[in-house]
Amino acid sequence: MEYIRVTNENIDKEHICCAISNNNDIQVSSKKAWLQERFDEGLVFLKSEERGKCFVEYIPAENAWNPIVADGYMYINCLWVAGSFKGHGYSTDLLNACIEDSKIKGKKGLCILSSKKKKTFLADPKFLKHKGFDVCDEADNGIQLWFLTFDKNTSLPKFKVCAKHLRIDEMGYVLYYTSQCPFNAKYVPIVEEIAKEKGVQFKAIHLQSKEQAQNAPTPITTYALFYNGEYLTNEQMNDKRFLKLLAK
Repeated sequence: MEYIRVTNENIDKEHICCAISNNNDIQVSSKKAWLQERFDEGLVFLKSEERGKCFVEYIPAENAWNPIVADGYMYINCLWVAGSFKGHGYSTDLLNACIEDSKIKGKKGLCILSSKKKKTFLADPKFLKHKGFDVCDEADNGIQLWFLTFDKNTSLPKFKVCAKHLRIDEMGYVLYYTSQCPFNAKYVPIVEEIAKEKGVQFKAIHLQSKEQAQNAPTPITTYALFYNGEYLTNEQMNDKRFLKLLAK
């Protein structure tokens, strides 16, 4: 398998794996715009040359859009290999490329979000454990921060206090999200419209800066849905999922 690093120079002609439509699609354009703003902050997007979900996206932890304290680490936004790409060692290829690049850049290690049991849109804890990662922190909702250190004497990453307990004061449905996930550009407006039609209290908070994301009340900032102050899920809602949730 050959891999391509997406940069400002080639992003217009390259697909971005989780959204493979053309550049006029709102999901593609929003994700590509978000990536382009991050490249100068050290973000790396490495993907299969073939079309499909096979990529790793990582960034220096100081610039991560998550409420973590992990100075000197590299933070993996997403490591995703799906469909026909699974079972060929591509996840290992991509992780090894990230490790090698991070060591060259003098990083202390890697960190990534996961959980005790596999959750949608999070790294598989079994894979992480197999590759030498360990848990260094955990939020009240079971979301864990995992790490792989290159130096046994270095300090461990941790969540900020704001992300540990996942309670907010606002009532109704409150959604925190970023443009890191391309699906949000399409489905957040759909969910907002459904809530309006149903007379349901719904507030979408679009985190549009690193500073906002690093101080969010949730370890997962790509998508975090609350209801009456309590955390519900990180699984993106489309129209069918949201209507099913409202019917409970």
